[in-house]
Amino acid sequence: MQQDSADAHPLNQPKLGLMMIFGLFRKKNTNRRIVEAQYALLTAAARQPALYADLGVPDTVMGRFEMLSAVLILYFRRTRRSATSGQEIAQEIVDAFFEDVDHSIRELGVGDVSVPKRMKKFAGMFYGRLESYAAALDAADRTALAAALRRNCYPQAADAPSLDGLASYLFDAEAALAAVGEDVVEVGRLRLPPASAG
Repeated sequence: MQQDSADAHPLNQPKLGLMMIFGLFRKKNTNRRIVEAQYALLTAAARQPALYADLGVPDTVMGRFEMLSAVLILYFRRTRRSATSGQEIAQEIVDAFFEDVDHSIRELGVGDVSVPKRMKKFAGMFYGRLESYAAALDAADRTALAAALRRNCYPQAADAPSLDGLASYLFDAEAALAAVGEDVVEVGRLRLPPASAG
């Protein structure tokens, strides 16, 4: 009886087992394409020239890190209320982001021994921003968000420009993302609105 029970298991039936395995590969490949498409849209949003030319973000390596962090935070806040598939994509976006950071650190010539320490530092920076930006967004406090952005974008500049316009853009972008349907989230097509000086 035990042998019959084992033979009846789906993975012990050649055709059915192969179908299940290939189905898993198809799902993984589909998810990878979705993640790559969504991550490309998010990085493009963080690189919009208006953010740097008009809204006060410094056009530096760290300035670009700050904007990608802010864009990703808006994306994660949107997907936290998504179905399981949307949350799975969001988790893979997190992984892609830190892979990107790792790659960038190595491109800057940081040795292998120092990379984990730098990665830990960047992870701490990212999650610190997630906490402070989320608090300001949840409280609908544009002044607090602008202050947090200014502090992070210009950590050592006493005469840093106001980032009120950037804060307003992020509030507007979050509202726009909230209005987007789950069908868009699930296929990795979530787009932030264009940034502008106005």
